[in-house]
Amino acid sequence: MIDTIYIEESIANHPRVDEICARFPAARKIACQRYGEVFNPRAQNFRLQKLKPALILAEKYQRFVLEAPSGYGIGAQKNYYFSHMLNCLYDCRYCFLQGMYQSAHYVLFVNYEDYQQEILRIAQSAGNEMTHFFSGYDCDSLALEPVTGFAESFLPVFETLPNAWLELRTKSTQVRTLLERQPQPRCVVAFSLSPDTVAKAIEDKAPTLDRRLIALSKLQAAGWPIGLRFDPLIYYRDFKSDYRQFFEQVFSVIDLNQLHSVSLGVFRLPEHYFKKMHKLYPEEKLFSGPLISAAGKVSYSADLEQDMITYCRDELLKFIPEEKYFSCQI
Repeated sequence: MIDTIYIEESIANHPRVDEICARFPAARKIACQRYGEVFNPRAQNFRLQKLKPALILAEKYQRFVLEAPSGYGIGAQKNYYFSHMLNCLYDCRYCFLQGMYQSAHYVLFVNYEDYQQEILRIAQSAGNEMTHFFSGYDCDSLALEPVTGFAESFLPVFETLPNAWLELRTKSTQVRTLLERQPQPRCVVAFSLSPDTVAKAIEDKAPTLDRRLIALSKLQAAGWPIGLRFDPLIYYRDFKSDYRQFFEQVFSVIDLNQLHSVSLGVFRLPEHYFKKMHKLYPEEKLFSGPLISAAGKVSYSADLEQDMITYCRDELLKFIPEEKYFSCQI
């Protein structure tokens, strides 16, 4: 899977680097001063690199945990996000990472302990106030778990913090690490889900809907809190009938006792990301849909967006109590 590994010289002897390199004995190992030398140059083609990404092992020095934007959350007043990794194993055509980064290579920051110290500091300074931490913003939280050991390393930290919740956002079926340990009542495993029509067309390399639902079912049966993230909603001619059947399929396997939250969000991108992505994939039908540009963002018209959200919200409230529903407004 990984043919080339770039390693920052300062962490060449880090135990986590040794463990990861041992998994790929045949991979080329290339030293670099800083990951930006490989990741940031402009003369790169994200689309070509996505065919065979390299892995870059790096150290992060600052901004380990950031405040989440206003309107992003699932019930807490204090919301933060953090990214132990940049870029994703999957190749979803709507993903903003293609517009954000010059490179499709994976960057893994191996100094987990620095992230954990910052999480401890923030949670402890919040006193008794519930604080939510979101992973999976710049990557999939679990897709490379057998390589990164991310969840295995971070879950014990959250077990010590009675006011801190962790969301693991994922499309992955890599849930063995979770199933091999006792469920963490303050860890929400949040699955991003789309109808089969959408998943097959524009979620390349991601597990099928059926496989995601199987993984989800195993986790909820083991006692893990589950989140459902219907984001982004994608408009097309059969949108309403497909999404109605899709919600029926999903909730046919959902145990409401294990369901923590459900959220919705429509397709939207910063305009400069959209332009870059459109150049990468000019033939992509998604980008020729009924999209408009307004206030620096590309999305559907306000009327269409509201119709999509209202329809899906009404359909979801046939299955869930309203207090479990959240709208993603960023």
